[in-house]
Amino acid sequence: MFRALASVLLCCFFLKASFWVHFSYGDLTTCSGIVPMTERGDKISITDFGGVGDGQTLNTIAFRKAIYRIQDLRRRGDTLLFVPSGVYLTDSFNLTSHMTLYLARGAVIKATQDTSNWPLIAPLPSYGRGRERPGGRYMSFIHGDGLEDVVITGENGTIDGQGDIWWNMWRQRTLQFTRPSLVEFVNSRGIVISNVIFRNSPFWNIHPVYCSDVVIRYVTILAPPDSPNTDGIDPDSSSNVCIEDSFISTGDDLVAVKSGWDEYGIAYGRPSSYITVRRVTGSTPFAGVAVGSETSGGVENVLAENINLYNSGVGVHIKTNIGRGGVIKNITVSELFMENVRTGIKVAGDTGDHPDNNFNSNALPYVKDLTLKNIWGVNVQRAGWMHGIENATFTGICLSNVTLQGTTGPRPPSWNCNAIRGAAIEVSPRPCAELTSVEQSGSCVSHS
Repeated sequence: MFRALASVLLCCFFLKASFWVHFSYGDLTTCSGIVPMTERGDKISITDFGGVGDGQTLNTIAFRKAIYRIQDLRRRGDTLLFVPSGVYLTDSFNLTSHMTLYLARGAVIKATQDTSNWPLIAPLPSYGRGRERPGGRYMSFIHGDGLEDVVITGENGTIDGQGDIWWNMWRQRTLQFTRPSLVEFVNSRGIVISNVIFRNSPFWNIHPVYCSDVVIRYVTILAPPDSPNTDGIDPDSSSNVCIEDSFISTGDDLVAVKSGWDEYGIAYGRPSSYITVRRVTGSTPFAGVAVGSETSGGVENVLAENINLYNSGVGVHIKTNIGRGGVIKNITVSELFMENVRTGIKVAGDTGDHPDNNFNSNALPYVKDLTLKNIWGVNVQRAGWMHGIENATFTGICLSNVTLQGTTGPRPPSWNCNAIRGAAIEVSPRPCAELTSVEQSGSCVSHS
């Protein structure tokens, strides 16, 4: 069975090069070309450990036994865990280093809806508490902590969080702790996620936090538009993250770069940096590309390009708040097309709640060097809303070659700006006065 798969396996990825090295294969630019591919030396099947894909049998013991075997053997080349076609119901489980979780076509790993035995783990130190509730948080459905060289891939098999029971607890305000993400890696490196469908996450879908060298490519992420907080991909206090060639349609931001929450994120002090988002298509009632609102460790050197959005709330949303602290800088969004969007571009210094009342109201975030270029929108209700913070003006904002057409009617979409400073070149409709700064126009020309 596995010999036939050998030629198609995407295995044993490990990132060794400096991150922003981009390769071009023909006309396709990719940041994933720095990742070598090697076949795993050992291959096992979940059925070897009693796995049954009938959609009813609980396979928790089978997954834990299989992964324990991978940990125990440590064979040369390490191990691929094969999940054949079928529906495998299971509780949450941990992965281990030097392994590939491979989902065949038609394979579904499905989360149990029995929440009573769901494991609790400590809050992230950069958050100080669960994101939704004080105290700990439920462990992600598929989890990894302190790992390296881990691959989740296959033939577009599905990881299904069956999140509706969790969404209803959120709506009914009966949650005791913060809901689990679908997949989370903590303090890990050399992570590759590709060619898998993620569906119905209880909370955030893919959450690499305190990680480096992460490639997420050729994934599909799906959740109903009214599913609460089902962000697609949230790089969080992580560096060297490559997100490419994916379709995301969820109930919250498609991609949101984060770095900790108020005084806890400031104290932890780990930024998100060198994040690339490329060739992502999707729909959301919230933002297509977002930074924040949890940005207390800082966010820098983010590139998002070739993004296609439709039926969405906001095209690009940079969001932070008083008490966040942190520096958001060197953010570039280019080649973005949007259709049927409420607000094209939003930059806000008053967004997001606080973990407690101990945040420092003098910890002001600083936003600078934000470049938005080659952006086209049709049926956009409002062109832009950019409000910084008094005494912490957002500076270095550059809009270049931006056209946002409104819905049918006599009034074009408008801009609303305050406490920002920047420049605009070839922007329609005409931008607000704060974006016509003569002293900043030179830097904008260099990005046009």
